[in-house]
Amino acid sequence: MARLKTYLDFVRVSHTVFALPFALMGALLAAREHPVTWTAIGWIVACMIAARSAAMGFNRLVDAKYDALNPRTAMRELPRGAMSSREATAFVVLSSAVFVWCAFQISDLCGWLSPVALAIVFWYSLAKRFTWYTQVFLGLAMAVAPVGGWLAAGGREGWPPWLLGLAIGLWVGGFDILYACQDVEFDRRHGLKSIPARYGIARALWISRGMHVGAVAAMASLAWVLPLGPIYLGGVAAVAGLLVYEQSLVHRDDLSQVKRAFDLNGWVGFLYLLTTAAALYVG
Repeated sequence: MARLKTYLDFVRVSHTVFALPFALMGALLAAREHPVTWTAIGWIVACMIAARSAAMGFNRLVDAKYDALNPRTAMRELPRGAMSSREATAFVVLSSAVFVWCAFQISDLCGWLSPVALAIVFWYSLAKRFTWYTQVFLGLAMAVAPVGGWLAAGGREGWPPWLLGLAIGLWVGGFDILYACQDVEFDRRHGLKSIPARYGIARALWISRGMHVGAVAAMASLAWVLPLGPIYLGGVAAVAGLLVYEQSLVHRDDLSQVKRAFDLNGWVGFLYLLTTAAALYVG
């Protein structure tokens, strides 16, 4: 059990709640015209867990040197020796293989597109070495989730998955900017790039707020593409309230509540999923 806990902590499996609701929403919206089975939902969940595990494991591997130097991350599994690089590599390879296999169980299209999805999510881990807009690439990686869910449920053409993708991309990029504010000085000293390192904490916070406004706007615009009604719009308003509260916790001179703000995002995704499901099947 202790070894299992090490692996679960290694990939922060609990953080799967950030993208999983959006993948399920993509499937739910597609299911309005293409009925989806519980088996398909199970494969979608398996794909999400496997893909995120592979992506997080890859991130930990390529950042192990920097994690060991950063006091905030020095106690992660690889720097403190709780897991070897060989174990981590095997874990990433196995998770990637499981993701591709699960994707093929959904459809041939999903299967053939799965390596593209992996390439996108892996690139985020390397982006901080090449571009100041690292957080934008994390948003892009997470935006794959609703598009994948839509395709997995049989959806093809239409605006819904792209609006959901835009919403999750802006939302995730916005809260990752908050998280990156903790490492501004470390990143600058070691040549790592991020929006806070480029623009400073004060301006980065405003960029984060602008991205969250854009995320709420993308969510709201979905109600004009699909007849989702007042229940859905009420859910969007609740999400907006949570994001306002999240932003209020982080200040340029006080980053002590960043983790609290970060953890709040798990509730954002599930609240949005529940109200969207209610709008579809109750409203």
